[in-house]
Amino acid sequence: MPSRTFSPCVPRGTALALATTALALAGCASMAPPLDTPPLPVPARYAAPEADAGSIAANTGWRDYFTDPALQALIAQALEHNRDLRTAVLRVDEARAAYGIQRADLLPTIGAQAGLDRSRVPGDLNLTGRPVVGSQYQVGLGLASWEIDFWGRIRSLSDAALESYLASDSSRSAFTVSLVAQVANGYLALREVDERLALAEQSSASRQESLRISQRRVDVGSDSRLHLTQVQTLLTQAQALVAQLQLDRAQQLHALELLVGAPVTLAPTAERLHVQRLPRLRAGLPSQLLTQRPDIVAAEHQLRAANAQIGAARAAFFPNISLTSSLGTASAELSGLFGSGSTAWAFSPSISLPIFNAGRLKNNLELTEIRRDLAVASYEKTVQQAFREVSDALSGQQWLARQRDIAQNALAVQTERARLSQLRYDHGSAAFLDVLDAQRDLLTAQQQAVQAYRALLSSQVSLYAALGGGTLTEPTPSTQPTQRETP
Repeated sequence: MPSRTFSPCVPRGTALALATTALALAGCASMAPPLDTPPLPVPARYAAPEADAGSIAANTGWRDYFTDPALQALIAQALEHNRDLRTAVLRVDEARAAYGIQRADLLPTIGAQAGLDRSRVPGDLNLTGRPVVGSQYQVGLGLASWEIDFWGRIRSLSDAALESYLASDSSRSAFTVSLVAQVANGYLALREVDERLALAEQSSASRQESLRISQRRVDVGSDSRLHLTQVQTLLTQAQALVAQLQLDRAQQLHALELLVGAPVTLAPTAERLHVQRLPRLRAGLPSQLLTQRPDIVAAEHQLRAANAQIGAARAAFFPNISLTSSLGTASAELSGLFGSGSTAWAFSPSISLPIFNAGRLKNNLELTEIRRDLAVASYEKTVQQAFREVSDALSGQQWLARQRDIAQNALAVQTERARLSQLRYDHGSAAFLDVLDAQRDLLTAQQQAVQAYRALLSSQVSLYAALGGGTLTEPTPSTQPTQRETP
């Protein structure tokens, strides 16, 4: 006669009580030490003067700050096609998936199972002396070995994974700000080369005409060949500068294409660089960088992750409590599988306590504490670096504005000098060497004036990025947890 097989179980009321107790124990607090954010390792205020009025960079989207349509199009292309940014986004997805895997360990894993066992026992191994064929049918739900997080070890690991995910998302924001600034600086550098190239070409064309006139005067004997060679010298200098700037433009365009991640078609323009206008920004206090700069936010999340790892390392010293159970039905006949009295259950709690591990747990705790200290040092260095970048940008705005004014004054002086030198030469009261020097210095002053203005614009871009430009206007990812507590 076929026999039924059973496995241990608990009645429904008892099972519910055990499950409730286990879930309550699993919700115990982490053993991670309280985290005190290190004091700000920088002065309370910036040394360089700042604007009293202006917008907050972190609240100013890049489209509001960079209003040039061509630049806006380039930034939009870069945000869509830049491979490094794409990698940063994938890193965020990777960290989110890793957090989901770690968080799943907080809850039990329940699976359904069904099976059939059929066997034949020979007669000489059976008390009846005859072969016996037996069958066993089973259907049920099983709870895999589930660690009850009594000491908060798994919760600490889950918190660490969450902080790592948030850190990776803040790092993506930091790279986005950096990318926007790099594209803006690349575009301004290209426009600077365009204006310098236009000035050099104008000078080259003017000197080409002067050479033509001088050649005709030499041909008719009204001028010396020395004067002709001097004009040729001016022309070759302008032509050499044009060739150099053409190379600079090609290289700058290639660098911009790498940032954008797609071909860039920006023809040389005659538009002057000084038409570019960027809004004024208010730097505020260094303490505000803690929330405005995404790289500082990322460093803080990394610090919290390292601190949570200490909680997991501490909990490893305590007993590990796990639970395995199943509930279902079993029968020797398929028709009796769900009949009365066919209930089968199993309940297997276990506990393990580390006794001797050759110092593994102690060294692991020490390792997590050292990594926490490293994270503190990294956080403080990030804050100091942010303070320096803002201070450099503020100083740049102050002194580059002064250099721009000096360059404009120098250009006005050289322009007047070149006019007077040419006038004196035309009236025979000065040698052409004076004209040669004046023209050469005028071209240099024109180039320097453009460079000074572009450097001032770049300092404004740097200040926008250093203050966390536009990060507070970014939408929060829909997949990002809105609270630290895990359901």
